[in-house]
Amino acid sequence: MRPSLEPQVTSVAENDIVEKGPIVQEDPAMTEGGAVWRKLDYHILPLMAMYFFLSFLDRTNVGNARVAGLQKDLGMSNKQYSIALTVTYVPYIVFQLPSNLILKVCPQARAVGPNLLLPTMLTLWGVVTVLQGVVKSYSGFLACRFFLGLLEGGLFPGLVLYLSYFYPRYMMNTRVTAFFSSASLSGAFSGILAYGIIHMDGVGNRPGWSWIFILEGLFTFLFGVFSFFLFPRSVDNSRFLSPAEKEYIKEKLLEDCDHKEEEGFSWGEVVEALRLPQLWFMSIAFFLSATTLFGLAYFSPSIIQGLGYTAADTQLMSVPPYAVACVVALIASFVSDRYRCRGIVCVVSVLLCAIGFAIFLGSESNQIQYGSLFFSVTGACMAAPTQATWNANNASPQTRRATVIAVGFVFSNGGGILATWLLGGSLSPAPRYTEATITLLVFSLLAALMCGLNMFYLRMQNGKKAERRKTMSREDEKPGIGNHSSWYIYNL
Repeated sequence: MRPSLEPQVTSVAENDIVEKGPIVQEDPAMTEGGAVWRKLDYHILPLMAMYFFLSFLDRTNVGNARVAGLQKDLGMSNKQYSIALTVTYVPYIVFQLPSNLILKVCPQARAVGPNLLLPTMLTLWGVVTVLQGVVKSYSGFLACRFFLGLLEGGLFPGLVLYLSYFYPRYMMNTRVTAFFSSASLSGAFSGILAYGIIHMDGVGNRPGWSWIFILEGLFTFLFGVFSFFLFPRSVDNSRFLSPAEKEYIKEKLLEDCDHKEEEGFSWGEVVEALRLPQLWFMSIAFFLSATTLFGLAYFSPSIIQGLGYTAADTQLMSVPPYAVACVVALIASFVSDRYRCRGIVCVVSVLLCAIGFAIFLGSESNQIQYGSLFFSVTGACMAAPTQATWNANNASPQTRRATVIAVGFVFSNGGGILATWLLGGSLSPAPRYTEATITLLVFSLLAALMCGLNMFYLRMQNGKKAERRKTMSREDEKPGIGNHSSWYIYNL
């Protein structure tokens, strides 16, 4: 008989919503089962964090390379630079839904699974990152950016979906933020690394910016090869878990009303996902918030350099805003999971962005404008993981969830395309970026509105479900309806 790992579960509102309901009131870390989740965290989250760290680093280090002379050496105009960033996003967007459906359709297949697909993507984009450091023409650089986007496209939605195979919904935001916070760290480390690497200018007859790509890409390649031996395919294939721990985790996933077996992939579930109103509220919020996130990720070095710093000092001055953002995002994720307030955290995060842009727009002081980045960067890094988790939390079963996750990120990266032109072209000239700042300020306020509308809609749906539970039992309900079940409580 296996030892009991069961945390106490409190009923939601009616007597028939007991341990099978998706809402668990006790903090898992405060129960005996917390040791199981910590073991899972120790084995999975560092790997997820390193993957996303390298993804964000290898995609956005072009901003540091630009300050170090990339654009000048390859003879690129501002328009050509924006085109190069846009070329990255086209395959990035196109590959997101197919990659998530591959992970869903073939989770047990020998040929394709997250334990093989994700390390393969990482290893290959490491090679492409290295090649960016040896190109000698604009056309070669464009080709590298295309394949980088193609190989990275499925990573973030794939990681979110992969985590949902191991964790119940109410535990997801802290975990997603734990690996997403590595993006904030990559923003900080990118500046530190670039500051050191650009001093290799002339080594091997190569400019300093080329060594940014070569060294960072080489590490990505080596880690990708190593990670083939680290990825567990599923709970059942996790060798670090005991049989009792595996059973406990699977029970918790079933209690979450989210991991009952589907009869296979169905295009009907894809269509059903596209009919969810919460998907479209969140997709619009994704687009608006991601324009800010990627605009800052790609152009914060250029913004800081426009405040009067040298190229070398710019690399260092880009570190503090992202370091602060990492800490605040982790605190926000804990609050979001502990108090089940995803929507409130989303609203507060985008309002922080709005405050930052308002300060930047209204001040003529370089010091105050630099200080405004602590608001806007922190808000952007808080919003992204919480929005991603909230979006994933409110769709079930797995095919529907995989579709919702991927569609959300398609909109997110559409915002990335807009950001490359909003700050990189002639639409908003440096160093003030007035038009871009006004646009991002308005986008932040609109994102807050979309998140508020989503909270209102989900609260209304939960109220209707509560009324239905008063007049029926769980056995009366049609099985396999996922998030439409009266016993599936939407996360607010």
